[in-house]
Amino acid sequence: MSLLKNVGTIGGLTMVSRVAGMVREMIFSRVLGANEVTDAWFQALIIPNVFRRLFAEGAFSAAFVPMFSKRLHKDGEAGADGLEEARSFSNDVISVFVPALIALTALLEIVMPGVIWLLADKPIDPTKFDYSVDFARIMFPYILLVSVVTLLTGMLNSVSRFGPGASFPIILNLVLIGTLLGVEYIGMAEGDVVQMGYIVAWAIPVAGVIQLAWLIYWAHVEGFRPRWISRPRLTPEVKRLGIIALPAAIGGGAYQINTLLQVYFLNQLEGSAVSWMNYADRLNQLPLGIIGIALSTAILPTLSKFIGAKDTKGAAQVQSNAIELGMLLTLPAAVALAICAVPFVTMIFQGGRFDMADAQATGTVLAVLVAGLPAYVLVKVLVPSFYARSDTRTPVYAAFAALSVFIAFNIAFLQRFGVEGVAAASAIGAWLNAAILYTVLRLRGFYRADWPLIGRLARQAIAAAAMGAALFYTRDLLVDFYAAGLFARLLALGVLVALAVIVYFAVAFLLGAVSKQRLAIFMKKREPKAS
Repeated sequence: MSLLKNVGTIGGLTMVSRVAGMVREMIFSRVLGANEVTDAWFQALIIPNVFRRLFAEGAFSAAFVPMFSKRLHKDGEAGADGLEEARSFSNDVISVFVPALIALTALLEIVMPGVIWLLADKPIDPTKFDYSVDFARIMFPYILLVSVVTLLTGMLNSVSRFGPGASFPIILNLVLIGTLLGVEYIGMAEGDVVQMGYIVAWAIPVAGVIQLAWLIYWAHVEGFRPRWISRPRLTPEVKRLGIIALPAAIGGGAYQINTLLQVYFLNQLEGSAVSWMNYADRLNQLPLGIIGIALSTAILPTLSKFIGAKDTKGAAQVQSNAIELGMLLTLPAAVALAICAVPFVTMIFQGGRFDMADAQATGTVLAVLVAGLPAYVLVKVLVPSFYARSDTRTPVYAAFAALSVFIAFNIAFLQRFGVEGVAAASAIGAWLNAAILYTVLRLRGFYRADWPLIGRLARQAIAAAAMGAALFYTRDLLVDFYAAGLFARLLALGVLVALAVIVYFAVAFLLGAVSKQRLAIFMKKREPKAS
């Protein structure tokens, strides 16, 4: 299967999820707005997501997928013997993984008041403290459900069944949209925001149960029938999984510590800083999820194949193709979001409880935050080169270096730059992370970007700059449409997006940043065989 087709499957479904998430946030902003309650709600959702990304999506997937895939394809392709060995391995992992998650969930439920107190680290109103703790306790069991979902996703990805794993986030967004619309329909949106916060919080674990049922169904379709209840079996292979995953967990910990520290620093500021950052990051995450995460997921199995066959040339080609494709799509997204940050936020979120002041503040944050978007995608694309070599330590060092810069910047400049400073620190840390990863790959002789690739990336940047200039001179012509009715907003949004696409790709083709030949390479049905 081609890189572009894999990315298209994952990215397409991720795009549906991100668009559904955007709709969710649009409704959320209008129904609940940006205030102390939404700050507490978003903070509560961040806590299980931090642990999910730390233990499940990051460390666990990085270690589990190659080990599971190796057993499944022991003779070069999935067969009965490989399937049985893979089943046995996954059942052994589940017998340890699930009880550990249950214990973690129980522990955090008990100590949650302390967690909320640490994140605030300043005098907090008792009423806000109570509902902040309640929101977090209601949502935290989601980690148990979605971590098992991630395990099943890794199993399905190993047989190139990317759809179910890429689609399960859509379920969460649909459940939340339904809940928010229900709150609006019964007229509660005009009432107590705290009460609405409780109702929407309960939608999170409900969605987790539905997501788990969805992935169990697809696992059965592919012949995987995990045994959920069994005595823990700490086999040598499960221990090896833990040894490989531990450095990745520590490295992932840097990212997640960054997320928690971001909440901590935002809590020190006046206004609804947590909510503004959340709404801005929703737009920032749209291209990151569609492009970066899709590429990272798609290239790991292929890189593992080439590296396992000691085909360094093939692995380098996969890496170059991923970087080129990633930047081809990310650079224009970053420039467009930076130039049109306030118009986009106004068109998408402004209304109801989310006023123009909130839109202006969120747009300013977004314009700074997207400066790091290309770096975030590069990190997602470069890290699989280390994981495919069973090197989960190097990304740890790079991540902690980025974390150190983030902390130092906020300590020095938080009060001077406010929420925009927190966004800038995140972007600077991301670029440092990407630079370290690439430098290490080059010094070890694993990968070096060649001049043709660098030339195409430079031409992509010129095309993105031309697109940015066109948007800069056009955005003010549509200012009366941004806060108008639905159809006026859609018209303005459509004009800006169409202009961006036409200008960028026209200039990119004229400059040779992209060509039919390069697109044909991305669309090949199969990667070259490992030599």
